[in-house]
Amino acid sequence: MLALFMFLTITIELQWLTHAPIARVAESFYSNQTQTYSWLGIDSIALAYMIIYLIMCLPASYIIDTYSVKTGLNLGAILTIVGTIIKGFGAHSLLWVFIGQLFLAIAQPFILNAVTAFSVRWFQLDERAIVAGLLALAQFIGILFAMLLTPMLVESSPESMNYGEGIDSMLMIYMIPTVVAAILFLLFFKEKPADLPFDIQHERLNFKQGIIHMLQLKDAILVMILFTIGLGIFNAISTLVDAITANLNIKDSDGLIGGIMLIGGIIGAVVIPFLSDHYRKRKLFLVICMIAFIPSIFGLAFAAEISDFFQLTIKNTYNLALISSFFIGMFIMSAGPIVFQYTAEITVPTPESTSQGILLLVGQVSGVVMITIMTINNNEYLDGMMKIFVLLSVIAFVVVLFIKESDIKKLNPK
Repeated sequence: MLALFMFLTITIELQWLTHAPIARVAESFYSNQTQTYSWLGIDSIALAYMIIYLIMCLPASYIIDTYSVKTGLNLGAILTIVGTIIKGFGAHSLLWVFIGQLFLAIAQPFILNAVTAFSVRWFQLDERAIVAGLLALAQFIGILFAMLLTPMLVESSPESMNYGEGIDSMLMIYMIPTVVAAILFLLFFKEKPADLPFDIQHERLNFKQGIIHMLQLKDAILVMILFTIGLGIFNAISTLVDAITANLNIKDSDGLIGGIMLIGGIIGAVVIPFLSDHYRKRKLFLVICMIAFIPSIFGLAFAAEISDFFQLTIKNTYNLALISSFFIGMFIMSAGPIVFQYTAEITVPTPESTSQGILLLVGQVSGVVMITIMTINNNEYLDGMMKIFVLLSVIAFVVVLFIKESDIKKLNPK
């Protein structure tokens, strides 16, 4: 069941950022159409996921919590099939690509919001952070494929006569595993095991009561602030990875800043949640992640200034940005699954999908705001916002100091 869920998650995240690492190339490929549809730009394709999430987050959690995890995930799988087929066969049309992306964007919250609700039905308490980590790993793998494979499938060198060639075939290639993953999920996924080896039953509030209960808890509010900062920054960097590369005077759209960040995230999402489960501590590892996040985001935001001070070449500036991105991924992206599980533990009896959905919602809101500011007047404020991210990382560290450890030992004594 976990493998089916991970496969579906990989593909829905792959579809999110298909154009992000080659934004300048895609602008050239669709240049005639962007003039026709003046309201539709390349960044709109990735931004659609985040804006639609704001609309669909709570309805998706409501369906998952009120009906079943399987119902919500099946809806997500069906919408995924429809969206990727439209996107693949309509690859030559920016408008059809955008329409397909809207279906995929609607599918995403049904998939992402089900992580903790799924883990509580299939895994014991001291396994759930690593399960959330593995499903976060699946998200990162999907985004990593988009960051690294897309520039390989598309001619992205500005000097090439075939600049932009391959975008249509790239979308068709991505369509195949996406459809396969969704069909396999629809055929084989089950709500819960027939014979539970452990007790998952506890009184759960309904959807509305769960939200009210969560918003009354100080620690829940604090982790919402963490997600507002952490997920917002991650979404902004992932969506504008090519613009950030251009800001460092790198001509080629290679997607490496995003790709390296995802590699760090993959490592962190496996190791750090595992340690959190093993030592049965949440706050300690969140503190570690926030401490390491500060110099990491500083290195990316001030890469140009650091290079000027030490008189580094453009290549070394880029290397500094890549190293910083790796550690951003390792620590901020690994914190996500721990926060999901921590919030599920401290907000009982709020339904798991509701608490996770609220966290993702606030992170998407901040991400949309950050991206909107960074893209004003052809990215005029991108560099300034990157500097503000450093201040936000310090705020996140201060916030995490005030949360209390969850009652994981009380919930699962040994």
